[in-house]
Order: sequence, then structure tokens, then C-alpha cells
Amino acid sequence: QVQLVESGGGLVQPGGSLRLSCAASGSIFRPNVMGWYRQAPGKQRELVAIASSDGSTNYADSQKGRFTISRDNANNTVYLQMNNLKPEDTAVYYCKYIQTRNFAESWGQGTQVTVSS
Repeated sequence: QVQLVESGGGLVQPGGSLRLSCAASGSIFRPNVMGWYRQAPGKQRELVAIASSDGSTNYADSQKGRFTISRDNANNTVYLQMNNLKPEDTAVYYCKYIQTRNFAESWGQGTQVTVSS
């Protein structure tokens, strides 16, 4: 079992920035993938960005250039730096861990991001 604890959400004005963090603990093995998904009210959960333990990353097209995902493998932590935030970025952001060898996955509880003036 892998436990995920997210932090860093909050209320920000349009054009502002936030940095989300997600710390993983428990039965962690490499290779693995950690990343961020988000779910806005009335919408399906969607990919934001993912990063593998070998350094590769993947972003949803709508976040390219504004969001940056990074990892600290030594501390099993993944970050999401979000710049130039827009009201449409308002959502609950969830951290996800995927064990590559068997595709077992874990989700965090989510952290609310609200972009509003």
C-alpha cells in the first residue's frame, strides 16, 4: 500500500501561481509514475501531468508551458508548479502513484485549487 499526502492548494487570483506537493510513503518501488489529475465540478477527472522515476514527463496540452512537474525521488515527492493560473484551472487536484511493474495505483485525498478574483 502507498499513502499519498497532498499540500499546497488554496485560493489565488488569475495570473497567480501555486505549488502543489505530494509525498508518498509505504511500499514504494521503482520504476514508478507519480503525477497530478484534477476534477472540476460536474466534469470528469483529467490528467494534468505525470512524471516517471526515470525522469520522463508528460503533460496535458492545456497545461504545457504553464505547469511544470518535478520529482524528488530521494523523498518520494512530486511537485506541480502552476503559473499564470486561470479560472478554468479551478478544481480539486489529486496526486496519483502507479507501480509500473503491476500497475497498482494509489490516489491522494485531493487538494482544492480555486482561481478567482
